[in-house]
Amino acid sequence: MTDTSSTRPAEGDARAPRRSRLHRLLRHLPLIAPFLLWAVPCWVLLYTGQDWPVPVTSAGTALFALGLLCMPFAMARGHGRRQQDRAAIIGDILLGTSWVLFTWSVLVGVLGRVALAVSGAGESQDQARIVTWAVLGVTAVLLAWGHAEARRVPRVRRLDVRLPRLGAGLDGLRVVLITDTHYGPLDRARWSARVCETVNALEADVVCHTGDIADGTAGRRRAQAVPLGTVRATRARVYVTGNHEYYSEAQGWVDLMDELGWEPLRNRHVLLERGGDTLVVAGVDDVTAGSSGLPGHRAHLAGALDGADPDLPVLLLAHQPKFVDRAAAAGIDLQLSGHTHGGQIWPFHHLVRLDQPALAGLSHHGPRTLLYTSRGTGFWGPPFRVFAPSEITLLVLRSPHRPTSP
Repeated sequence: MTDTSSTRPAEGDARAPRRSRLHRLLRHLPLIAPFLLWAVPCWVLLYTGQDWPVPVTSAGTALFALGLLCMPFAMARGHGRRQQDRAAIIGDILLGTSWVLFTWSVLVGVLGRVALAVSGAGESQDQARIVTWAVLGVTAVLLAWGHAEARRVPRVRRLDVRLPRLGAGLDGLRVVLITDTHYGPLDRARWSARVCETVNALEADVVCHTGDIADGTAGRRRAQAVPLGTVRATRARVYVTGNHEYYSEAQGWVDLMDELGWEPLRNRHVLLERGGDTLVVAGVDDVTAGSSGLPGHRAHLAGALDGADPDLPVLLLAHQPKFVDRAAAAGIDLQLSGHTHGGQIWPFHHLVRLDQPALAGLSHHGPRTLLYTSRGTGFWGPPFRVFAPSEITLLVLRSPHRPTSP
């Protein structure tokens, strides 16, 4: 391994005002979301014809009001300047619970009532109570299953990726991708060690971490991150920053990964040679790095490719999938990203798609560029994954040329 250090079309410009209005609306969403997340289930479960006894209605309303008051307070203390882990855990659990409860209150509250009305099952009060218990039952099952999915060691997702410019000598190169480990308030040091054991069992040539290592500084989450030092690769272990590093002293994470034996690709590349052929492995800082105020931190693709032979295939690490527009313009062969978590808790998937060009899996962009978006190895915030399982990804790079016999 050798160390070396656009303008959008008119159609995109036409969409810009629409996107701008949408982004302005999304900026106001945090102000009204907590109220909606708790008020809607409260109304659906208690005040839509159930005719519960007064003590039940009063206790239920008080419980929803308590959730509405506690969640923003706990989130602010847990993820704000104070960084109190216990508050973060409480706030995250309340956020995940309210999101699932809100979603299924709306879905079951509407579809369930329609189905019961069409079937003529029982009186209106009985139908309303059936809907209430159905919502509570679905929510409990999904939260229990989602928590187990979030805390488990991710399954390995394997796929072959054909790169037309890849030389025959590099055919079969094994690239393992982990990302969005999000070490945080819940201590996952043992989970981290087991993830690394799973990665080592894959016998990778290259192991990549595409950012969002943790929520918190390197000093604070060091114990959870240290197992990354045990990861093995025959050729390289490479890392790029994610947006969450820039909430938590990003340079500290760059330094720690370097200490653990990983190669931080901060707008630079390395050359991987095998069988007489060469692959450029490049990386860029996260797209939010430029606004972080840290000297030298920015996403700079030209700098990452500076000095590289333009005829060589390029594997690019960039935390956010939306960097693929720049990657495609530069003729990158394959970009590896994370960030989306695959939506993490359905139907948050649809909100992610408003900001990113891909949610998960392999996608094509431009005439040459492939993008692989991982659903992430860990989870952020709410310790739940619903219809968005985590993953460790094994990508086997394939050349269109037949390897020559020895």
